[in-house]
Amino acid sequence: MAGSDSASLTGKEDIKERDVVHANGRVDPNAQFGGLEARKALEKKLLRKVDARMLILILAYMMNYLDRNNAGAARLRGFEDDLGLTGQQFPTLLSILYVGYILCQIPSNMFLNYSGKPSLYLPACMIVWGIISCLTGLFVGALLTRFFLGFVEAAFFPGALFLLSKWYKREELGLRTTILYCGNLSSNAFGNLIASGVLSNMQGTLGHSAWRWLFYIEGSLTVVVAISMIFILPDFPSTSTFLSPEERALAELRMEEDAGEADVESKNNALHGFMLAIKDWKVWFLAVALTAQVVALSFNAYFPLMATLGYSRTITLLLCAPPWAFATIVAFLLSRHSDKTNERCFHIIASIVTANIGFIISLATMNTGARFFSLFLQCQMYAGFVVFYAWLPTSLPRPPSKRAVAIALINAFSQLGNVAGSYVWPKAWDPTYRNSYGICVACSGTAIVMCLVFRQHLVSLNKKLDEDDESRDPTAPKHVKYTL
Repeated sequence: MAGSDSASLTGKEDIKERDVVHANGRVDPNAQFGGLEARKALEKKLLRKVDARMLILILAYMMNYLDRNNAGAARLRGFEDDLGLTGQQFPTLLSILYVGYILCQIPSNMFLNYSGKPSLYLPACMIVWGIISCLTGLFVGALLTRFFLGFVEAAFFPGALFLLSKWYKREELGLRTTILYCGNLSSNAFGNLIASGVLSNMQGTLGHSAWRWLFYIEGSLTVVVAISMIFILPDFPSTSTFLSPEERALAELRMEEDAGEADVESKNNALHGFMLAIKDWKVWFLAVALTAQVVALSFNAYFPLMATLGYSRTITLLLCAPPWAFATIVAFLLSRHSDKTNERCFHIIASIVTANIGFIISLATMNTGARFFSLFLQCQMYAGFVVFYAWLPTSLPRPPSKRAVAIALINAFSQLGNVAGSYVWPKAWDPTYRNSYGICVACSGTAIVMCLVFRQHLVSLNKKLDEDDESRDPTAPKHVKYTL
């Protein structure tokens, strides 16, 4: 995280005619863009161009979650009966997806960093998982298709997070991570609306059950989005072709300044980055903290059942939409404020505490109004969840190969929470699910404590950086501190 002299990054032999060398021998980084004001104008133009292309990730993430979670809605229309699932077989069907999802994230991100072509790699994976999702509706072997679905879906989310970390500075990353995650939250809202229409109106169409049509339609939409993504999604700053040379230079310089060093490999070795990541205790600590949050958020896969407050199937699915719409708004506002204040920990904790209030309300009462209100509080926990994701890249140093592995490892490890969460909501605890909510309270409380411990560690690291700055040459650039 230590800063480095910009002259050492570029070398005086690379200074352009417009560059200005200060009296202390350092190069003015803005001179090559025509000065500070010209750079600000170019930077705004660059961000607009990148943001416009990154928006496709919202649709992609929406399809990612629709294809992953449609089994919960299909369960309301004969999915278990048609496939002959009994006992713990449905939770097993949900959890089997995470076997491949966990195993493939690290090698996938390593390959993504090596290839430098997310515009080809991520859409290719989407096309494959869209086809597999369709096959879930065609064949009885749903367990097999769900197993392979996890392998291919593993590429998307950690890959998208890594892609964002290659383009955006720390004060920009929280909002962009939330905008990406809006695809997840929107899929929960609109996915249930789509499911309501399909499950209510397509039963028996062309001789197929309505739940099968749900898989056909959503899988096909995934393929369409993936094909369009090939032509829209940017690659990394050094490999993107839609930028002018000046814009590309600015994109790379922005990331150098943000980290205090160039976003390049100290060793051109993917295995080296892997070893750096697995030896860093912070990676494992953050992985456990995220896993605790994932278990607390396990209600997501069973949300249509939890929202059943004595209403019909269609009304149940329609009631699922407002809490997720509310969560999307809260996530946007919380992440925006987190970016502006350059603070992560207490924003995360505020969201988790609010969710705990919702868990306790549902645990304590079966009153319809109170439990429906509690769903809003529970869903907004995703606001803190996405702020936590924005905390990861700024807490993990270079090189990019390490960051790619670390992000994938943390996200992959956290999926153990989804495996465990598949068994947190058994039918035996229906309809109160008091034991389930008790587990959610315990896990979210664990996450709060771990966030506070990690923040205190970053405080101590920042103090050491301050001490080092005081002992160095006053003309040397200051260290870039960790975001608390």
